[in-house]
Amino acid sequence: MLYFLQQVMNGLHSGALYALLAFGYALTNGVLKRTNLAYGAVFAFCGQTAILVAVFGWYVLFLTLPATIALGTAAALLYAVLVSEVLSRKVFAPLAKSSPNTIVTATLGVSIVLMELVRIGADTKDFWLPPMLAAPVVFAAADGFRVTLTVIQLVNCALIASLIGVAALLLQRSSYGRQWRAVCDDSAAAELCGVDADRVFRGAVLGGSMAAAVAGILAALYFGNISFGTGLIFGLKVLFVTAVGGYRSPLQAAGGAMIFGIAEALWSGYFAIEWRDAAMFAGLVTLLVLRPNERDETERA
Repeated sequence: MLYFLQQVMNGLHSGALYALLAFGYALTNGVLKRTNLAYGAVFAFCGQTAILVAVFGWYVLFLTLPATIALGTAAALLYAVLVSEVLSRKVFAPLAKSSPNTIVTATLGVSIVLMELVRIGADTKDFWLPPMLAAPVVFAAADGFRVTLTVIQLVNCALIASLIGVAALLLQRSSYGRQWRAVCDDSAAAELCGVDADRVFRGAVLGGSMAAAVAGILAALYFGNISFGTGLIFGLKVLFVTAVGGYRSPLQAAGGAMIFGIAEALWSGYFAIEWRDAAMFAGLVTLLVLRPNERDETERA
């Protein structure tokens, strides 16, 4: 029983990262309504940027560890804002009404550009952050087996839960949240009612990019390093999880992503880890095939 509980606890941290990514992806996709392959790249790009700037602060500026982490975090968030502006104004806006495949191709190109920018910035080297807040917190123990999470895992989970809670509350209670739902339903009708659809669109892209950036920074601080392969896998998983849960509710997408993270940890604990991603993707595809489409749900309503 304690072993099962440990796997569930392990899934809470990865599930929290998936949840934040899914929330941001649903926020953007609600207004874009196109597959965004650059989302996982933004996640990895911001995580790697935080590491590179932190390394620069440590070895060149001779900052303390908290100061260099703060510098890397600030740089990653600033780059996230820049990337969101480029995506919303130069990629999404001109191509939003074109074929869905156009957005897929363009965002794939953006992913390659971001990957090459970080590779050039790192001079094709691999940098690692030192372990931080790695002390275990014991939740239960019996017969020499302890159920634990590290301090950084608990901090990450608490921070992500707070961010998602605040963002969900703002979407539910604020005027921007009402405008976002109106644009998601029908942007042309929303504009006729006086809603600035372009502003809502840019705000949604910015919110999604910031969610990906924060998730990338937290993942980098926890793992010590993050690669573009990791970003691609995370992005694809979030894309499928959000497609299964639907794009109308970022909070619902986040909840589904949390469940997915726990299921993934349980597979890792009980079955061959080499087959984990294949099994999880197969499960997501099966749910996506079995899930009724939005038109059927609307007709039933």
